[in-house]
Amino acid sequence: MCGISGIVSSRNVSKKLLGSIQNLEYRGYDSCGMAVLNEQNAQVKKNVGYVADVAEKELFTTLDGNVGIAHTRWATHGGVTQANAHPHVSCSGRLAIVHNGIISNYRELKAVLRKKKHRFASETDSEVIAHLIEERLKGKKNSSIENAFMAALMELDGSYAVAMITIDKPGIIYCGKYESPLIIGLGKDENYVGSDFNAFIEYTKDTIIMDDGECAIISSDGYEVKKVNGARSVPKKITTLEWDAEMAKKGGFPHYMLKEIHEQPDSIKKVMAVNEKDYAELAENLISAENAYLTGVGTTFYVSQLGQYCLASEAGIMAPAVSSDEFLEIAPAKKGDFVLAVSQSGETYDTLRALRAAKKAGPKTAAIVNVVGSSMSRLTDKVVLQGSGPEICVISTKAAVSQMIALMRLAIETGALTGHLNVASKKRRINELKKLPKLISDFLNERSAFVRSLAQKHAHHFDWLFIGRGKYYPIALEAALKVKEVAYLHAEGMPAGFLKHGTIALIDDRVRTLVFIPSEKEKELFKLTMGSVEEIMARGGKVVAFHSSRSLTKSKFFKDELVLPDAPDYVAPILSLVAAQLFSYFIAIELNRNIDKPRALAKSVTVA
Repeated sequence: MCGISGIVSSRNVSKKLLGSIQNLEYRGYDSCGMAVLNEQNAQVKKNVGYVADVAEKELFTTLDGNVGIAHTRWATHGGVTQANAHPHVSCSGRLAIVHNGIISNYRELKAVLRKKKHRFASETDSEVIAHLIEERLKGKKNSSIENAFMAALMELDGSYAVAMITIDKPGIIYCGKYESPLIIGLGKDENYVGSDFNAFIEYTKDTIIMDDGECAIISSDGYEVKKVNGARSVPKKITTLEWDAEMAKKGGFPHYMLKEIHEQPDSIKKVMAVNEKDYAELAENLISAENAYLTGVGTTFYVSQLGQYCLASEAGIMAPAVSSDEFLEIAPAKKGDFVLAVSQSGETYDTLRALRAAKKAGPKTAAIVNVVGSSMSRLTDKVVLQGSGPEICVISTKAAVSQMIALMRLAIETGALTGHLNVASKKRRINELKKLPKLISDFLNERSAFVRSLAQKHAHHFDWLFIGRGKYYPIALEAALKVKEVAYLHAEGMPAGFLKHGTIALIDDRVRTLVFIPSEKEKELFKLTMGSVEEIMARGGKVVAFHSSRSLTKSKFFKDELVLPDAPDYVAPILSLVAAQLFSYFIAIELNRNIDKPRALAKSVTVA
């Protein structure tokens, strides 16, 4: 959940390194630093704060050298201090490292190293790596840097992506990975390493995706990938990216979040263009499995929950959504079962942990991910790449909606195979999904001002309940999460029917309840939801309603409302979610929050 970048070149690297970690800042932004080699030493500059501020304060671009590593941090071990920022150096100062992941045995290693007179400058687990490599260089007569680096990696328990430079080999970057992403970029007279593609997408689209238990020796004119245990060379294929560097820029929008909300029509078209055979293969696994599970965590858990509802309604299949952080405790997957994981990055620690455990137990596995070559895409038996393009804002919008569409599309295919949907019903559902991009685009273009006005009126209410029934329940959960993430307000999502079983005691005139109301065509769901609205009103609560019913407009039931365009019942929840994303964005604007870099969050949660 931190950003790693490294460049080895025939030219000075400091400016490119700075640009690289600015592109990675969504992975962590409480501190940052750079280390660049010159002929005499490893020059290290680092401090607390955003990249631009630290770069100006520490004069990053004055560093002079052709080899360098850089890092943006999201704190796990140790507070947010200059000492805890990366890079970390050995006692001699001859080598520097950057690290992403968690070293679970760092306390034991640190105790041993202290007895050998190593001095530690930080509270982090990461610094142990620099001292351990230095110790392994002393530990064996004539030990090469490469051997010492690999020996140190083999002593680490936990997850890591590590890059190292040393003045003893000034033209080389050493790197290695285990359960944390690391990718090599191939350029002309220079090569790169990064924790994801955005580290170097401005400079090259040719990449080498490293696997667990591999290390690499990278120079300006080449690279070699080896197994950490045994140093056997590993042939690797070159993966050429389709993403464009311009896709990762704001394109005239004030924030990436707003840009990515507006990109959702296009991302839906892309996931709808995924080959029907890919969905059919997943559907066959769902149908033939003794037990089928959907899993994700955070937003992707809510995405999975929507998938659970759609599989039930369209295919008559029960495939429970299980939060991946709890998967091992409640989902005893076995041979004959099927586990479908959802992850934007394909590197989410909890979901990878669930999948690895499932692989050992024997069920078939699959994943819906946004990043080609990610760990999840290589671990599972089948992968569906949603093709949303880079999502830079920490708050997920377009990737999440795209994944919802993928699961809705899967539910339709599964329903067709089970006979739950006939040919005409399948065609109608597919057409509803295909028309959704225009519905969303028209809404964003025509009604954003209404959403902004609503947000401005209610932004200063700090306690919210978000409720919905049926497919609107996971929408309520995800909408509440957006408000928590970007606006820092207390927002709790729940089923509307759950409200009266305890939480209704919180209702008073200080609490706002946002209710997602289905269309009146869904008679029973509409009736039950409106019953919850009346329960709130009876206790002096104030309701903000998202609905499309003209008969409810300016209703006595609501404190306020957002009237949505008419949409088919199957896709209407997605339109409600897009409106809720925009609502949370405008609340955050009103409260002067840091939209693209919300506090305490990072884009890809790759640690336990």
